[in-house]
Amino acid sequence: MIETLIALLFAHTFADFLLQTAWMVRHKQNVAVLLLHGAIVAVLSYAALGFTGHWIVLAIAGSHLFFDAVKIYWPGTSWRAFALDQALHVAAILIAATQFPDLYSTGIWQDYGLLGTPPTWLERVPAGWIAALPLLMLLSGGFVLSTRAGGFLIGLFMKPLVVNEAEGLPQAGAIIGNLERALAYLFILSGQPQNIGFLLAAKSVLRFGAAKEDRGVSEYVIIGTLMSFGWAIAVSMAVLALRELIA
Repeated sequence: MIETLIALLFAHTFADFLLQTAWMVRHKQNVAVLLLHGAIVAVLSYAALGFTGHWIVLAIAGSHLFFDAVKIYWPGTSWRAFALDQALHVAAILIAATQFPDLYSTGIWQDYGLLGTPPTWLERVPAGWIAALPLLMLLSGGFVLSTRAGGFLIGLFMKPLVVNEAEGLPQAGAIIGNLERALAYLFILSGQPQNIGFLLAAKSVLRFGAAKEDRGVSEYVIIGTLMSFGWAIAVSMAVLALRELIA
């Protein structure tokens, strides 16, 4: 079951936070754009599972489209709406993984699944890479979740708290946030969580020093920084827990 769950979460994470462009988000009211996003979810899920579970993949993509269609008409955008939307997507994936736990094992990635003869192209892939595929999907999906998804969530949460600040580089805050979450994620997964303290200390010197004259800016930076690192740590711990369950 755990491989099926990881494959579906990987597909969802990449479809929502890496392959869904800002243009697609702005034009999701267009049925064609919404259907395109659903198709991406379906194709990624189907490929991640090893080209199996046809009807289950369609059901997951259909539920994804339904939740996204509802969110389009949600009164306003907020971090609560974002969190609820993602919770519903994950709930649908959990139901699929628990009810159909053998989806991954019947695909071509798990000892070629039910195929008597593997495709020619698959025979050329080193066996070690295929065996490590669930772990690779888990680590890469966790990285995208830690950086990109965390950026969206924290950005929505901090939006009502925006304060007037001296003009800086365009998108600098978002870039810094992604970098610090990426480093925190890598530090924890490599067994060096203590290095996060050095990141916090460095940011305190460089960022908090510039904001010390303005209490509002200082508090804004502190809240955003703690949320950013907290999110990265939570995702990292979840990835480590799932990694222990991989056979």
